[in-house]
Amino acid sequence: MNPPERHDPAAPGQSIERPCPGFLSIVIPCYNEEAVIEETHARISRIAPRLGMELEVLYVDDGSQDSTLKKLKQLAVEDSRIVVIEFSRNFGQQAAMSAGLEMAQGDAVVLIDADLQDPPEVIIEMIAKWRAGVDVAYGRRKSRDGESTFKLVTASLFYRFFAMLMPYPVPVDTGDFKLCDRVVVDTVCALPEKRRYLRSLVPWAGFHHAPVDYDRDARTAGETKYSAFRLLSLAADAVLLSSDKPVRIIWFLAALFAFVGASGILAGLVSPPKETVSLPTILALLGFISAAQTAAIAIVGEYVVRSYREAQARPSFIMRGRTASNDQAPATPVDEACNTD
Repeated sequence: MNPPERHDPAAPGQSIERPCPGFLSIVIPCYNEEAVIEETHARISRIAPRLGMELEVLYVDDGSQDSTLKKLKQLAVEDSRIVVIEFSRNFGQQAAMSAGLEMAQGDAVVLIDADLQDPPEVIIEMIAKWRAGVDVAYGRRKSRDGESTFKLVTASLFYRFFAMLMPYPVPVDTGDFKLCDRVVVDTVCALPEKRRYLRSLVPWAGFHHAPVDYDRDARTAGETKYSAFRLLSLAADAVLLSSDKPVRIIWFLAALFAFVGASGILAGLVSPPKETVSLPTILALLGFISAAQTAAIAIVGEYVVRSYREAQARPSFIMRGRTASNDQAPATPVDEACNTD
């Protein structure tokens, strides 16, 4: 498959000329999605004529243990638009999406999960935003079907906490479902870090972002791959890979303890206490201070571990193979040569 011609971003105040009809890459990370992957591709195929662009679909198999890879290879035999990227083991969703971005050849690249919670039909509206000059059209969830109240509340709180920690604007109530212009993809792929969190890297790159609101569906089939522990691990990576504010919070706690200690000493000198402090109170204060100190050391340790991993410079993923029916995919039929409505 020959890569399309690249285009440069417009200078401020100038209009952006998007290629017409253009070439679209859809990147879909997959891990144990045998129950849904065929329906996922069927949905993609049904909207393909309405995209107004030539199409390639990159499925990144992230070390699946079920028949996902087998089904993907069979789909690739039947559909020349498909490219299957096979990892040597499970490297995680962020690595799978990064691999897809690196290998995608489109003028625009869409990231979407395989579980169909994010409707592929929304891609049509994302393309319309892109043709209007938007560099990143990201999906913003109006509702999330099939999820518990606890998960909805905790997710909403984390999105806002994460955005508050970032030194640059980060949209809330969004996931990895987005369309990125080629210049954004090239910018993100050129970044040197190995451990990546794309929900912060894409906003960090800047450019022109705009939301596309949609209702998120329940999983069509299969089960979520994120346990509570994996969600907490992902949240820790999100914060520690993207912000240095947790370390600065330690300075705030140190200043607070120093103020409380100095205030206590001053109060004792001015007006000595008439009663002694009880032993449980002393133990409680010592326990609180010890916990804060331990947490501070742990936070610094997490940064050190991540710095060590970066210093090792190991690749984010290892490919075991690549499957495509041929090297030159035909153009996808479109309803119109170029729909800019």
